[in-house]
Amino acid sequence: MLDTVLIANRGEIAVRIVRACRELGIRSVAVYSDADAGSPHVAAADEAVRIGPADAARSYLDVEALLEACRATGAGAVHPGYGFLAENAGFAQQVVDAGLVFVGPPASAIAAMGDKTAARARMLAAGVPVVPGSDAALPDADEAARAAEDIGYPVLLKAAAGGGGKGMRVVTEPDALAAALEAAGREAKQAFGDGRVYLERYLARPRHVEFQVLGDAHGRLIHLGERECSIQRRHQKLIEEAPSPALDADLRQRMGAVACDAARAVDYVGAGTVEFLLQDGEFFFLEMNTRIQVEHPVTELVTGVDLVQWQLRIAAGEALDVPDEVARPRGHALECRIGGEDPTAGFLPATGTLRALDLPSGPGVRWDGGVEAGTEVGLSYDPLLGKLITWAPSRLEAINRMRRGLRELRIAGIRTTLPFHMAVMDEPDFRAGDLSIRYLEEHPDLVEAAGSWAQGAALAAAVLLEDTRRTNRGAIGARPGVSVRGQRAGPAERSVWQRAIEGDR
Repeated sequence: MLDTVLIANRGEIAVRIVRACRELGIRSVAVYSDADAGSPHVAAADEAVRIGPADAARSYLDVEALLEACRATGAGAVHPGYGFLAENAGFAQQVVDAGLVFVGPPASAIAAMGDKTAARARMLAAGVPVVPGSDAALPDADEAARAAEDIGYPVLLKAAAGGGGKGMRVVTEPDALAAALEAAGREAKQAFGDGRVYLERYLARPRHVEFQVLGDAHGRLIHLGERECSIQRRHQKLIEEAPSPALDADLRQRMGAVACDAARAVDYVGAGTVEFLLQDGEFFFLEMNTRIQVEHPVTELVTGVDLVQWQLRIAAGEALDVPDEVARPRGHALECRIGGEDPTAGFLPATGTLRALDLPSGPGVRWDGGVEAGTEVGLSYDPLLGKLITWAPSRLEAINRMRRGLRELRIAGIRTTLPFHMAVMDEPDFRAGDLSIRYLEEHPDLVEAAGSWAQGAALAAAVLLEDTRRTNRGAIGARPGVSVRGQRAGPAERSVWQRAIEGDR
């Protein structure tokens, strides 16, 4: 087993890795920027090292600073988490060249799947179905026009060097193609340092379904079932669940086999995710994420497999002894990403100080968070505060448990996506499992509903804050009638607060 692991990340994923290390008896080393000096992941680790200022380019993306932290602490391995340098093949190779263990796939696998056009070609060679599209990056608008004409409108322009919604544009008619190509290339260059763009057929109403794969260095590779990730904004996920309500046992077996074929095509080792678009019974390879995913907890809850521990064990050379049967899900799990964003303002980032945080608990409820009361939420990093995850024997029970957990989760001091998630849990199409990546476009009323929820959540947060203040002064905890912003809440306000907390709207 590994002795000391440096976690080249921050926030909730760094806390998650610390916990996995502790259970395995591995010493953990956190790194932090000036903005994160007081963050929970710093306190959670066995040791912590400052690596630079708040600017990510001079801290979490500074390879030399990370390697120096390894040398200073005696860390023999690096876990990259997700984001930052997690899918940077050059970083993975530099870690190995420094004589350290990279807790992730080989640099060659990261590189093979990092270039989207090269990955498409490799998948086609391996017999993996891909969305019809251009075989290479588009050199100019004329070539883009020819490719789009062959495929048929609408088309989707995509960055060749990365994902996450950056460098993507939907084009519905030829006259708009040149401007969209220029804008997509400019955004891709800014996000990934590479402005190459290719195009694919734009599917009208697909679901986003991904398969978790796990492989060891001894030649065994398996999948652990799928996750539904269709509810997104700007191509970034908001809610995930396992299993997908769209898959039966036969489709799960077929898609899982293709996911394993895709991973074997790049000699994959470690935990990874093969993503597909699913529409009308057809599925197409989208991309492969060569790292742990934000949404990995839902797979853990329906399989009983600790994915982060297995990342560490595989990196240490252990043979994978997870039984194939884990691919058959046990119960149902949901995850809501709670971010510092304002749903009523187009999910724009929200900043401020978390003045109070009250977490839910009880059977089947899990919180993976990277913040606490007093945390300053700024614009330097991803706005994710934490993830609320629930498990239950059935999908409907898991949704109802999530409704309860969301009502119990109270955050004061910053606007969050919490009201949006509350609204989704009550939306009929969601509860019926009728989902696609167009879900938000098809349900614009959810933003208005989130605004209504936000009013009650704001009062709940104010009451929580007052309760925290009174507790700190040694007073009895506040109740719905306490002073809120200097005024005593009247009957109508208490009613809103009670509806927000007790679950009746």
